[in-house]
Amino acid sequence: MVLLMEGRGGLNLAGFLFALAAGTCWGLYILVGAALGRHTTEGNGLAPGMAVAALVTVPFGVADSGTALVQPWVLVAGLGVALLSSVIPYSLDLEALRRIPPRVFGILMSLEPAMAALIGLIVLQESLRWSQWIAVLCVVAASAGAARGTRPEA
Repeated sequence: MVLLMEGRGGLNLAGFLFALAAGTCWGLYILVGAALGRHTTEGNGLAPGMAVAALVTVPFGVADSGTALVQPWVLVAGLGVALLSSVIPYSLDLEALRRIPPRVFGILMSLEPAMAALIGLIVLQESLRWSQWIAVLCVVAASAGAARGTRPEA
């Protein structure tokens, strides 16, 4: 992480705690997703989760935007965003967690920073400095090593 920051900035306690909470939630997501995948079929567990998420978030949108959310183009755009950012990726995650152990899924998820950097390089012509590429590789290697070091599942 120090390589990604390139020596700039100090440690912010709130930021550190948020990062710790995010990592904890990500680990819980993998474990709960694996359990959900074992106990449901064909996305049956995903639909109630999406409904609960909508019930939790829609009141905030309505409070902030009011009737602007009921315009047809906003509803269509919202549906597109929901499908592309939540329903399809989470459905694929759930199917993967049904078929592979959570520790293997964790290793695959650790490749996301590297893929994001490659996509940024290819699609957006953004480039990282050599130290940032080393940092991305270190994060991927640490995650893979941590997942590999866990006990195999029964």
